[in-house]
Amino acid sequence: MAPDTFSNLFVAALLATLFIKVALMVRQRHHVRGRREQVPAPFADSIGLESHRKAADYTCARMALGVVDATVGAAFVLALTLGGGLQAMHRVLAGWFDPDGLAHGIALLAALGVLGWLIELPFALYRTFVIEKRFGFNRMTPALYVADVAREALLAALIGLPVLAAVLWLMGAMGEHWWLWVWLFWFAFNLLGLFVWPTFIAPLFNKFTPLADEALRKRVENLLARCGFRSRGLFVMDGSRRSAHGNAYFTGFGAAKRIVFFDTLLDKLSPAEVEAVLAHELGHFHHRHIWKRLAVVAATSLALLWLLAWLMGQSWFFAGLGIEDGAGGTAVALALFALVLPVFAFPLGPLMSHWSRVHEFQADAYAARQASAADLAAALVKLYRDNASTLTPDPLYSRFFDSHPPASLRVSRLRAGT
Repeated sequence: MAPDTFSNLFVAALLATLFIKVALMVRQRHHVRGRREQVPAPFADSIGLESHRKAADYTCARMALGVVDATVGAAFVLALTLGGGLQAMHRVLAGWFDPDGLAHGIALLAALGVLGWLIELPFALYRTFVIEKRFGFNRMTPALYVADVAREALLAALIGLPVLAAVLWLMGAMGEHWWLWVWLFWFAFNLLGLFVWPTFIAPLFNKFTPLADEALRKRVENLLARCGFRSRGLFVMDGSRRSAHGNAYFTGFGAAKRIVFFDTLLDKLSPAEVEAVLAHELGHFHHRHIWKRLAVVAATSLALLWLLAWLMGQSWFFAGLGIEDGAGGTAVALALFALVLPVFAFPLGPLMSHWSRVHEFQADAYAARQASAADLAAALVKLYRDNASTLTPDPLYSRFFDSHPPASLRVSRLRAGT
């Protein structure tokens, strides 16, 4: 392939992706705003008009920010590639490090990560301290935000940099089959992370305390026994320090599995509703959704690493993305791949979203058998209301981006006995 041909293909894909994203967000905003003044019939008795309006306004605000974020993100990718940004970073760092050495590669990728974080920072701040605050969700203080950033930076330095160094070393030292070695290392690291995260990493950001409500604890333990699920403990996380949104999740792997409830979730739901929400999460465990997703991610990552190995031998890949001869090393190839992959993989988004929605329906059906469909429906209605989740998403936008089924369809199925 000629470099110019690949350049044109990349620009066309980038612009098409941006256009589709923006068009879908504008469509979502228009669709939600047009239904702002009427609560959908399935929710008319449980969600007031003011709550419905709040959800519509919240969705529209996030879509407006999303349009700007997507546009800036596309411009950033274009500036780094055909705009010569990555080439310039390579040249500057070559004045400090051997351009063929490991230190240069680490510095280049680290600098790229910091630059990307700086580009995204204004949007993160606006999202947290303007939109979330305007709608009553933000409880993050500036001091806590800075502390979180400092902890994340420290973890990136202590964990991310050594991992990055190991990947670059394997790419350079393991010959033509380096992609297989990198994949094995990556997969092992991710499995290790499933053990380490709940015990050592997560407590750096939040406080986890054993579930103290004895009645609720006994109810949950009975549910776990019925479902054959073994957990290392039931914990409550102080999510209210940062946000009013509520949630529950599993974390860990094997003997390190934990069940975590946000304190905000326990404040909003009755014990029966909490049990139903947990039964939904157990449905993912019962259907082995986590294992299935892990298998897909593993297979996909192996294929992508093989593709990267092949692309590294193609001069048009570098030249077509603004990299001059002599600068096409492993770190540059990895950086380019990370920048362009989301562009060419975007069409797969609807497929992954559909797969995720199928899993959610399966987990709902399991929860209806193990707990109560009525309680799960009631819990979902409360969560939709309290989290200002729109009840009227645009169908096309939802198919592209929503990992969960639309509220009306999900609740209707539960009320009908799923």
